[in-house]
Amino acid sequence: MSTTEVFLIALLIIFSIPYLVWRIARIDYYVPLVVMQIIGGVVLGPGVIGAAFPDYYSFVFRPEVVAALNGIAWWGVMIFVWIAGLELDLRHAWRHRYETGVTSGLALMVPLVLGCVAALVLLSLDDGWRGPLGEDWQVVLGIGMACAVTALPILVLFLEKLAILREPLGQRILRYASLDDIAIWGVLALILLDWDRIGRQAMFIMAFVAAAWLVRRVVPRLAERDRWYGALVWLAACGFAADWCGLHFMVGAFLAGAVLDAEWFDRERMDLFRDHVLLAVMPVFFLSTGLKTQWDVGGIAVFGAAALLLIASVGGKLLGLWCAGRVLKWRKGEATLIGWLLQTKALIMIIFANILLDRQIISPESFTALLLMAIASTMLSIPLAAPKLRLLMADPGAAREPAEANRHR
Repeated sequence: MSTTEVFLIALLIIFSIPYLVWRIARIDYYVPLVVMQIIGGVVLGPGVIGAAFPDYYSFVFRPEVVAALNGIAWWGVMIFVWIAGLELDLRHAWRHRYETGVTSGLALMVPLVLGCVAALVLLSLDDGWRGPLGEDWQVVLGIGMACAVTALPILVLFLEKLAILREPLGQRILRYASLDDIAIWGVLALILLDWDRIGRQAMFIMAFVAAAWLVRRVVPRLAERDRWYGALVWLAACGFAADWCGLHFMVGAFLAGAVLDAEWFDRERMDLFRDHVLLAVMPVFFLSTGLKTQWDVGGIAVFGAAALLLIASVGGKLLGLWCAGRVLKWRKGEATLIGWLLQTKALIMIIFANILLDRQIISPESFTALLLMAIASTMLSIPLAAPKLRLLMADPGAAREPAEANRHR
């Protein structure tokens, strides 16, 4: 068969099998479609189906097909990260800076510390968790940050599912996650800092600041249709510049969105755009992610590492939010609800881990353990958050901001 025909067979597998399993099994309450697609990528990858049927794997996922799939995956995930940056609302966060700062800080630092401890434990047991180009501090900080990540785009989908996205409670949760999102990309830039390219990176920062200043003055003057097209040009330029200077094109994609204002784009169109990218392009990214999974240190070891990281991630997030609730005097049940939602990993953590793997900072086995942890944490979110939300919303003060609610008590 020609490469085109095999490529289309790969697309047929990517889009049909995970969706059919998800629909026939009726597991949408526990497993969102995006998680099912990630699981599908792992199963279809070299570690499971590929190991059982190597002829199938070598026929469908030949190098030229994988290269084409990776190109689609790169662009799709760049758009998704750009949307995450665009949806940051720093002005709203500034208006509630004390509450947001305390909550975001604790929600980030506690799982980060526990994740770093878990990484140290793994490295002490086996050096196979480190990538060939990774220093100990990069591996520890990278795995720790992966445990602290909140998947902002997936969180938006979950808040929509729970019907609180546009409610005060949903906006509070997004506010907390948004500040952590900035920290994630800042830490990633630190991990990827390349002293051999420090001059290029300094040039990138200076050029980006100047270009962002110009873009912020030009874009509002354009018709909305032109803003969309211009934003994609800006996205590609930032991605290229960030990758050229030794950071990563995902850092550039996030910055490209973060300097734009969401109000410059119609909200409904942006929501539809995100949904369409998630539907039409992101399954290719999930499959390409699954193709990177490895089990060379042993399946039991990988699952054990994933369990350790899951405990650090979920336990750290819940503990951090419990501390925030005590400091800010939240209602009973608020901290637990917000904690279960903010511990959602899925997409952003997988992107983060992909970058660490691409830069050979972590090993494929570490990546596989992080991927399994992300799947498990995301599957826990809705089943554990939904009943707590019902109890909380029965309280008439649930819709108010914390400070307002405290004044009413």
